[in-house]
Amino acid sequence: VQLQASGGGLVQTGGSLRLSCAASGRTFSNNVMGWFRQAPGKEREFVAGIKWRATGTYYAESVKGRFTISRDNAGNTVYLQMNSLKPEDTAVYYCAADARWRAEVKNAREEYAYWGQGTQVTVSS
Repeated sequence: VQLQASGGGLVQTGGSLRLSCAASGRTFSNNVMGWFRQAPGKEREFVAGIKWRATGTYYAESVKGRFTISRDNAGNTVYLQMNSLKPEDTAVYYCAADARWRAEVKNAREEYAYWGQGTQVTVSS
């Protein structure tokens, strides 16, 4: 199983980026997928998650209203549209997938079995 994240880059404050994460090796259409981020010297934190078959989404308070998570119809690609970016959004962003079906999105990293390699997002002030 592989999760391949892409779309990171350098952007100015107020700008936008769209991250993508393509999963291969198994289907995740019935599983929660999510995004986490880790800034230098900080713990990896939950950003957003999407339920099986896009039946619901969940966001960290710090990104609510600015970020949107979505997934394609096949369920194996998840996106993170990031708008109104701030310098504090600077981090390495990781996509993650749960190994089994769950009714709700979990925000603890321990709940996710599969991880992508990370993509750097840098927001300049």
